[in-house]
Amino acid sequence: MSTFAQLGIRPEILSALGELGFETPTAVQAKAIPHLLTSERDAVALAQTGTGKTAAFGIPILERIDPAQRMVQALVLAPTRELCVQITKDLGRYASHLPGVKSVAVYGGANIRDQIRDIQRGANIVVATPGRLIDLIDRKAVDLSGIRIAVLDEADEMLNMGFQEDLTTILETTPKNKHTWLFSATMNSDVRRIAKNYMREADELSVGRANAAADDIKHQYTVIQVRDRYLALKRFVDAEPDLFAIVFCRTKQDTQEL
Repeated sequence: MSTFAQLGIRPEILSALGELGFETPTAVQAKAIPHLLTSERDAVALAQTGTGKTAAFGIPILERIDPAQRMVQALVLAPTRELCVQITKDLGRYASHLPGVKSVAVYGGANIRDQIRDIQRGANIVVATPGRLIDLIDRKAVDLSGIRIAVLDEADEMLNMGFQEDLTTILETTPKNKHTWLFSATMNSDVRRIAKNYMREADELSVGRANAAADDIKHQYTVIQVRDRYLALKRFVDAEPDLFAIVFCRTKQDTQEL
């Protein structure tokens, strides 16, 4: 079993990982980090949520950032504001011993002027949801001409959420000679189309089984009428008095009603 020290990572990042208690890389990290550090080709990686993929692409990004250049050098696209914030926090922790490296999260629902100021103060890495990044591009508030790396995280989810047109618009504003790294839990036809149209001779990294859930997650579902959802959920909760859970709803109104 490998260690982070065996993956070719610089000492400053290793020190940060050690302080976080990271010693042994996950499967996706062990496969992706050395490949992305050394290869000049694009890459497609199959990685389930919860397997450590942020470090898998985040550490190679940090290795390639030049803090002396106060410009956006790397772009990470993610489907939700929550994931944007989490990725940005993780990158900040990994870069705690890399002075001058700055990550900024941009997403809808937050003050766009504050986000523009954060970028203008010298962001090297922008982590964004597609819709908000389109707003910034339209305002000419972000310059993507110096992008060296573009990461599509949870690519299948972004496509499921209807961001295909936005992804196309964004990628067309970035340099053709950049590195593009695509991470996805599934490899459906839409994801493969994005890879074919916007990536150059991409290597496919086998870090998971296609369309398979993580091994340590069990899935159960029940099919019911819409009108019965609340009562069904109540019965599940009643049956498990010690249950701790997060309930995801489709709309804001559904959330408020539940």
